[in-house]
Amino acid sequence: MTMRTRFAPSPTGFLHIGGARTALFSWAYARRHGGKFVLRIEDTDAERSTQASVEAILDGMKWLGIDWDEGPFFQMQRLARYREVAGQLIAAGHAYRCWATKEELDAMRDAQRARGDKPRYDGRWRPERARAAGRVPPADRPPVIRLRTPEEGAVGWHDLVKGPIEFPNAELDDLVLLRADGVPTYNFGVVVDDLDMRITQVIRGDDHVNNTPRQIHIFRAMGGKLPEFAHVPMILGADGERLSKRHGAVSVTQYRDEGFLPEALVNYLARLGWSHGDAEMFSIRQLLEWFDLRHVSRSPARFDAEKLAWLNQQYLKAADDDRLAALAAPFLAAPPRREVVALLKERATSLKELAAQASMFTTDPGPQPVPAEARPALAALKAQLESLAWDRKALGAAVQAAAKAHNLKMPQLAMPLRRVLTGREQTPSIDAVLDLLGREAVIARLARSLA
Repeated sequence: MTMRTRFAPSPTGFLHIGGARTALFSWAYARRHGGKFVLRIEDTDAERSTQASVEAILDGMKWLGIDWDEGPFFQMQRLARYREVAGQLIAAGHAYRCWATKEELDAMRDAQRARGDKPRYDGRWRPERARAAGRVPPADRPPVIRLRTPEEGAVGWHDLVKGPIEFPNAELDDLVLLRADGVPTYNFGVVVDDLDMRITQVIRGDDHVNNTPRQIHIFRAMGGKLPEFAHVPMILGADGERLSKRHGAVSVTQYRDEGFLPEALVNYLARLGWSHGDAEMFSIRQLLEWFDLRHVSRSPARFDAEKLAWLNQQYLKAADDDRLAALAAPFLAAPPRREVVALLKERATSLKELAAQASMFTTDPGPQPVPAEARPALAALKAQLESLAWDRKALGAAVQAAAKAHNLKMPQLAMPLRRVLTGREQTPSIDAVLDLLGREAVIARLARSLA
């Protein structure tokens, strides 16, 4: 049987870090085993689902390089199928219609709490109980459809990450499958889709563990084969709290816009809860060769923005200069030269930072104040540079000679020279700055500040 995994986001926002990691693990598992990866959009929350969110999710996945073999499938385009299955479950005695109103359900739960019981639906519209109580289906409102959940025994599975998990059926109630408007609930839509799409492994966050026993009951009521379940640990902030925006948990596309490389983010996401020995840096090709669920941790992962920035820096250092120049171009008025990128990429932790540093070579700082003690040396240096052979070694020697001739220490000359040329006090080595700016720009900037 071909292995089939899926990613099923709700289009109610951007693709965030947790969702991206789930997609990555599901995709990598399918690719490692020669299987298929299915993309499904769970858009039944009509009030919150938007097309803009769909596009943001797709854009984020494409940027990360996570491609899908089938889909995207949209649940709201499959309503007829959910209603068909609900009807089949009623006919088989596995589901029934329930006409309980919100007010009746609230009163029922209040009474349960008053008795110290766990609030849960009491099955009052199960056909045999409704008849015994003399309940007659009202004609003034449509029913919901509920699953007839076993009331005794237990339901369990062997989780591919967490191991054996079991829930007593007494803790579960008859969940709603189909709302009165004909739209499926989350658990029902998921099971129908997973069966129809022949999903063999369900890989998702462990916040879905409590949904799984309910879904297993639906699978069994439908007579379908259970997929294997793998619940990956949640992602926490560095402070141990649930990941949120204050930890840097922004959307995937925002990391793109901040100048992160996709391969760096993929590498970092993979290491959030999974490991391959001591490997910290690895290519996407290596990830697809190595990924398995046996080495997914059961403990929560911790998101560390500083570690991600460090990892991105390593990828920037190793990246092709021409590629980085093209990627940095949108952050600048003019694209940086590859020689500038080669000089600066060792220091940058993002493309945005690289571009900010590169702007010293593309933006004229205008006239700069020059200390009186440095003026004679800068004027002499300017005169020498007008005819000097323009190479980095000669330029460095000329600066040193000018400082020595005017009894200045190197910082006394190099610091004002940096300001005149770039408007900054922190730059790469001054000989490199001179070399890359070029004779015409250097002479013009010196002349303007010395005037």
